[in-house]
Amino acid sequence: MTKPLRGIRVLDLTNVLAGPFACHQLAHMGADVIKVETRQGGDLARQLGADPELNKRLMGVSFLAQNPGKRSITIDFKHPAGKDVFRKLVRTADVLVENFRPGVMRRLGLGYEDLLKENPKLIYCAISGFGQEGPLKDLPAYDQIIQGMSGVMNITGAPENAPYRVGYPMADTIGGMTAAFAVASALADKARTSGTFIDVSMLEAVMATMGWAVSNYLVAGREPQPMGNENVTASPSGTFRTSDGLLNIAANKQEQFEAVCRVVGRPELTEDVRFAERQGRLQHRFELKAILEEAMSSKSTDDWWKLLNQAGVPAGPVYTVPQALEHPQIADRGMVGAFENVPGVGRDVRLVRTGFKFNGEAPAVEAPPPVLGQHSEEILADLGYSAEEISVLRETRAI
Repeated sequence: MTKPLRGIRVLDLTNVLAGPFACHQLAHMGADVIKVETRQGGDLARQLGADPELNKRLMGVSFLAQNPGKRSITIDFKHPAGKDVFRKLVRTADVLVENFRPGVMRRLGLGYEDLLKENPKLIYCAISGFGQEGPLKDLPAYDQIIQGMSGVMNITGAPENAPYRVGYPMADTIGGMTAAFAVASALADKARTSGTFIDVSMLEAVMATMGWAVSNYLVAGREPQPMGNENVTASPSGTFRTSDGLLNIAANKQEQFEAVCRVVGRPELTEDVRFAERQGRLQHRFELKAILEEAMSSKSTDDWWKLLNQAGVPAGPVYTVPQALEHPQIADRGMVGAFENVPGVGRDVRLVRTGFKFNGEAPAVEAPPPVLGQHSEEILADLGYSAEEISVLRETRAI
């Protein structure tokens, strides 16, 4: 498969999710991602996940998910010799990604301006909760904090139970995806002759994805409200109960609404003054929903799914995660990669890759997630350190 980032070296100094997810994308595009970790414990994600035994081994599921294809070296940034090792490593790199609080790297003498002296063309990407400037820049921020402060939680859930958090760390993930895009953009600048500092604010990254919700307020003055599984722009569009479960329907166009009415055996609804036009359907959405659910109680979700799609109406079942993974649409497209007998884990591991293909192939990495410090000697040897010098660095705990 084409590896557009082949030959690019990325230093991944990040922890837990936003930064590791960013570098996870870059690794799948062919970058040589070196995960620079602390000597004691490494990435906190090594201790997180649903398998307590793996957490004890510092190979937690949360770590495994975002770190295949990377190499791991441990360095003590507070040790003078450790700093020297890191500076040498920076000279060989194209990109550095970190998600410490603003100012931490600078206080260590390893900030952007310091590292430009080692590598004048370095792309330095700093990911933080609120960005490198502003009144909140020094505050800690985790996914749920960002979900709450961005407004996401306020519009998630139904009116009677909101605010609700999204059921996975979406703010971390969006922050990581934004960082990966920014890094790839900087790398694509053929005219670049100097360093680039990328400041990724998770709060801003999340709000950038809230286009309709934010713009309805900025442009139309309408404050977004929680609507559960209903679509704010169309009706019937949302989740509908069938004889055995739930079905999502997105009848966003007039012809799709009319098709729904025909399929469920209620064609007269298209002439009902409450529902004939889009605005009327929005005002009477719950009356329309009740009528449609009564009609849909006669067949299963799978039956209605097939009939509606045949009629040109977007629809789909509400799956669990295992059901989604088992479906041929996911299982047969290379979305899930497998690694055999992973070191530190002691068994085979299956992990999701990226969400796209290049020339018909799903991007993949060859190596499983690394054991803490697994590649330290290999990387140091590449930097020119002798076996004796590496031994001294270990003995003095610089690495």
